Amino acid sequence: MTRRPFLLLFAVLALAVGISACGGDDDDAAEETTTEATTTHEDGGGAHLTLTADPGGALSFDQTELTAAAGEVTIELVNESATPHNVEVEGNGVEEVSDTISESTTELTLTLEPGEYEFYCAVPGHREAGMEGTLTVE
Repeated sequence: MTRRPFLLLFAVLALAVGISACGGDDDDAAEETTTEATTTHEDGGGAHLTLTADPGGALSFDQTELTAAAGEVTIELVNESATPHNVEVEGNGVEEVSDTISESTTELTLTLEPGEYEFYCAVPGHREAGMEGTLTVE
């Protein structure tokens, strides 16, 4: 028996697995949500936002648009998966990144002026896969 039919079968199976891993439900993309910040600091200031990475390890956040009042803004990143993630905020002279975490939470606290900022996962390849959004500070 030659190896050629075996290799062809293996290649077809590998391709099928790769294609199925890339598939997704388009309805999920349509369910993007915007979160208004809530004041949670007892010292009387600041906004607290929660951003959650996909618990199954997919390269996505649960939100692509966040809104907060100007001043101190804390973004809590929740990552229940083993895939490492972080959150970076960039714009208007700001460029700060949180710790990179797996199966944990972390916080990034910034002082932000009104304007639009980008947030994204700075782990190589994650932003390019869609882990990004806009933070509007009013």
